[in-house]
Amino acid sequence: MAIIALVSAKGSPGVTTTALAAALSWHRRLVLAECDPAGGSILAGYLGGALDGPRGIGELAVGELRDGSLESTFWSQLVDLDAPRRERLLLPGVVDPAQAGSLVPLWQRFADYFTGLERGVPPYDVLVDCGRLAVGGPPWPLLRAAAVVLLVTRAHLPDLSATRATVRAVERDLTEHRVPPGNLRLLVVGDGHGTSEISKVLRLPVIARLPHDPRTAEVLAHGGTVRANRPLMRAAGALEVPVRALLDRRRARLAWPGATPARPASAPIVPTAPGVSGAV
Repeated sequence: MAIIALVSAKGSPGVTTTALAAALSWHRRLVLAECDPAGGSILAGYLGGALDGPRGIGELAVGELRDGSLESTFWSQLVDLDAPRRERLLLPGVVDPAQAGSLVPLWQRFADYFTGLERGVPPYDVLVDCGRLAVGGPPWPLLRAAAVVLLVTRAHLPDLSATRATVRAVERDLTEHRVPPGNLRLLVVGDGHGTSEISKVLRLPVIARLPHDPRTAEVLAHGGTVRANRPLMRAAGALEVPVRALLDRRRARLAWPGATPARPASAPIVPTAPGVSGAV
């Protein structure tokens, strides 16, 4: 399914929690990449810091800037969230937001590599947590490369007001970079205004609504046992259906005569030798 990016506006919560819930419920092989310039939180939160050494996108950036080693080191920087099955993998984000500056010149490089994972052996979807656009150095190349971009928002007026500006900013950037339309959707979290009202006000379709489930959100943020029958996990698991349907419709539209498909990136091969270790 290529890249699915999640992003939110200033003040809008829940991107990482939503992304992690979806990753733990996904039915295809998946890499969850923490690409929030403000820093990753899954290692210290959900995984409780249980790693045997530094790992993640920060380490990849250092290696890539030093000697162009992204292809050779990528899989060793992942954490198996469902060890040893290698079906739900995490690329941890930077620990110190001060490291984010080193990522800015590499966002396009990561976008190109992530796109190729769909055609890898075996193939992987990539769910990208882009955090909030209000931070410095947002990963715009990842949003432009994404097959689906989900703007995460709560349904109360202050959140919707901030999200309105974010919607327009993303739409403007994608248009300026000639990204074909149709990949942008709202993902609403929690109670508040109705989805039809939100869609009308923000002039963007709502792809799904996730329920207010503080018990599960607490586990995803700070660790513990994730229960698949909880409301948030059931809804996150169901999210894959409309996302896949949107992607299929968009690809069908781009396949019409006259559409110019993007040039495919090379397909990486997932190493079969050990290189991804579980942290839980």
